Amino acid sequence: MADLDAAWPRNDYSRVRYDLFHDSDVFEREQDRIFRGPVWSVLGLETEIPNPGDFRVTAVGTTPVVFNRDQSGAVHAFVNRCAHRGAELVREPYGNCKDHTCIYHAWCYTLQGDLIGVPFQRGANGRGGMPPDFDLREHGLQKLRVAVWKGVVFGTFTEATEPLPTYLGPLMIEHIGELVDRPVKILGYQRQRVFANWKLYLENVRDGYHASLLHEFNRTFGLSRLTQISGGHMDDRHRHSLLFQYAGSDDDQAARQAYARDRVQRGEYMTLKDTAIVRYVKEHPHGITTRIISVFPNAVFHQIYNCLGLRTIRPIDPGQFEIVFILFGYEDDDEAMTGHRVNQANMVGPSGLISMEDGEALELVQRATAPDRDAYGMYEMGGTGTIRNLDTRVNEVPIRGFWSYYSELMGIEPAGAVR
Repeated sequence: MADLDAAWPRNDYSRVRYDLFHDSDVFEREQDRIFRGPVWSVLGLETEIPNPGDFRVTAVGTTPVVFNRDQSGAVHAFVNRCAHRGAELVREPYGNCKDHTCIYHAWCYTLQGDLIGVPFQRGANGRGGMPPDFDLREHGLQKLRVAVWKGVVFGTFTEATEPLPTYLGPLMIEHIGELVDRPVKILGYQRQRVFANWKLYLENVRDGYHASLLHEFNRTFGLSRLTQISGGHMDDRHRHSLLFQYAGSDDDQAARQAYARDRVQRGEYMTLKDTAIVRYVKEHPHGITTRIISVFPNAVFHQIYNCLGLRTIRPIDPGQFEIVFILFGYEDDDEAMTGHRVNQANMVGPSGLISMEDGEALELVQRATAPDRDAYGMYEMGGTGTIRNLDTRVNEVPIRGFWSYYSELMGIEPAGAVR
């Protein structure tokens, strides 16, 4: 992208140039300024590594990362790359070990990421070996600063990152905190490769407008309709967002008429012989039936009725990213509730009854915008100018909030930028 400063046709982020989704220089700058910058990325859940020696691989941006639990119970994270010649250190996606040893030259590291062994460091038969001044303590793995909050593991590359509670802010602490308010158990994983730019997904999970237009299942069975009590709220800096919905807060007939009037009603042919998948059991004080909570830069917590999950986003290159879905319930769930959550998990993931359309929609955008990168998308639902919370999901303002914080980190805010 020749001129990053020209990325914004408007200073309120109601226009976004397509080049931001395609340019390789932008993508590389994102790795440095965002993923290795002063942000907290979600690495996973503490319950994924319950025992000393347990580890799991993940990524922060394009950087491969391992997080594990040491013998004292503390959680550590480090770049998954041997300090010797750069080989991938941990090759299994998860497991348990006493230390981490590189397959290439057998350099060995503790669970804290410290180098403790170099074969033939002093040479063999009096020849070769490392220089006399080589110090194991100076060649450990690149470590991340780690914070664990309510069982969620966060990591950052820089000491300049603000304390995690400040970074999350009261809105995230309240709503994520409600979803992880008691010990969780993993119900399963799903993984999806999408051939689109990672930021399109971050837009998508802040976009309440599409939820009952693209997703017929939502609209037909009343999980999410634009006629319901709902909203799109953000933290004070607009970097994180909460989309919420109260199913049953509108009249079915009036809602059908509203959609028909706007020529959207297409799903009347769909029926359910078993309605268990759309049964909601109230279990949190707010009584919200759907929550999509986006945490900048790489995580989404979802509550869709009683289906609970964490999604982490892993950019691969400007034109593809990966989503890892971690589906969870609570340790004190009985067998019936666990079965109910697993049944409702059919609504999410690569082939979910609700979310299967998202990947296709994003790939349509990626393909169609590639030839004309100086053009731009329009973000005016909910109004322009001030970036503010609205009690409606007919609203794209949280997307503008994302771009506001993104441009600050990237150093490309327009003159007179609206925050």
